[in-house]
Amino acid sequence: MEAGRKLKKSVKIRLQKEADKKFREENKGKFGAVKSSLRNVPTSPRKMRLVADMIRGERANAALNILRFDGHIASSHIEKLLLTALADWQMANDEVNIEEADLFVSKIYVDSARMLKRLRPAPQGRAHRIRKRSNHVTIVIDNHNANETKESNK
Repeated sequence: MEAGRKLKKSVKIRLQKEADKKFREENKGKFGAVKSSLRNVPTSPRKMRLVADMIRGERANAALNILRFDGHIASSHIEKLLLTALADWQMANDEVNIEEADLFVSKIYVDSARMLKRLRPAPQGRAHRIRKRSNHVTIVIDNHNANETKESNK
């Protein structure tokens, strides 16, 4: 894809479907990999990445404790997303107890979303542009045991 070129909405939807299909194919052999996303969070992506980096690779319970007692505003958004991902995992794998499954945050990434542009009055009749940033957060939780069995099969 060329840099700086805008895509049509239909092309974006097709690319998203292809990415979802690729994700499903990659995680087909894995037991219990679940992806959840949170869109258009009104927080700067840089601030959200600080919190996301803290829980990447952590076990689910440890990640929840980190998020629960962290002072950043972004941590409450990611905590809700992690709880949603855990609920999705439970729905997909209802035969397995969630406490016995060794779940961890395998991937978490933050992408920038739309930017609202506002004007702030400045001296001498000028105006300065204020950029109100937002982001998309995607989290993938997986089972440690499934990772080990897949690596041993190789």
